Amino acid sequence: MRVVSLVPSLTEAVALTRPEVLVGATDWCTHPAGLDVARVGGTKYPDLDRVLALRPDLVLLNEEENRRVDADALRAAGVPVRVTFPRTVPEALTQLGELIAALGGSDEPDWLRAARRAWAGQPVSATPRSAVVPVWRRPWVVLGRDTFAGDVLRRLGVGNQWADHEDRYPRPSPDELRVRAPELVVLPDEPYRFTAEDGPEAFPGVPAALVSGRHLTWYGPSLAEAPALLATQLAHAG
Repeated sequence: MRVVSLVPSLTEAVALTRPEVLVGATDWCTHPAGLDVARVGGTKYPDLDRVLALRPDLVLLNEEENRRVDADALRAAGVPVRVTFPRTVPEALTQLGELIAALGGSDEPDWLRAARRAWAGQPVSATPRSAVVPVWRRPWVVLGRDTFAGDVLRRLGVGNQWADHEDRYPRPSPDELRVRAPELVVLPDEPYRFTAEDGPEAFPGVPAALVSGRHLTWYGPSLAEAPALLATQLAHAG
C-alpha cells in the first residue's frame, strides 16, 4: 500500500504506526521530527500532480482542513480517498482506530491505547470556566459550535462561550468579544501564533492561557499527552 496524507495529524499517526506505507505528506506535516517523505504542498492547495505522481493507493483528507474540490479531483483520477472529520475526542479515537485497521494494522499501536487511557480519565466538568478561544486575529476568528478543539477544552473544564453560535468559526468584532466578559481567554500557538501580549491587549483584566495548538487541535498521537499538557497550561493562566 502507498499512502499520501494531506492531514498533519494523520501523517503523524501513519508515520508512527505504518511508516513503510507513507510516501507523501504536506509541507505542514511537521511530526514526527525528521519525517522523510515526498512533499506535495499545503493542506488547502496541494499539488495534485505531485500527489498523483506518487501513485497512491489511498489519500487521507480531513473535511475541514482540505478542500472538497481536491477530494473530487482525486476520486475522478481513480484514487481512493479517506475523509475524516472528528468533532469530539471519542469520534477522533474511533476514526483513528478505523484508519489503523484500514492500513492493515493487526493491533492498535501503543500511542492509541495511551490516548484512550488518557481521555478515559477526563470527566466533563459540570461548571466549566467560560472562555473565548481565538484561532486568528486581524480579523478575529474564534471557536464556535461543534468543533474538536471545543470538545477537548470542555473535557478539561473550559466552556466555549461561542459554542452556541450558528457558525463553527465566528468572526466577532472586538466589542462583541469583550461584552461577553469571559473568565478566561485561551490562546493557541497555531494556526495563529498568539503571544502573552495578545491576551491583555485584547481582553484587559481577563486571565489568558497560552496553549499548544497542536495538542488542542490535532487528533493523532499527540492525543496521548494532550490532557496533561493542556491542563497544566490552562492552570498557568494569568
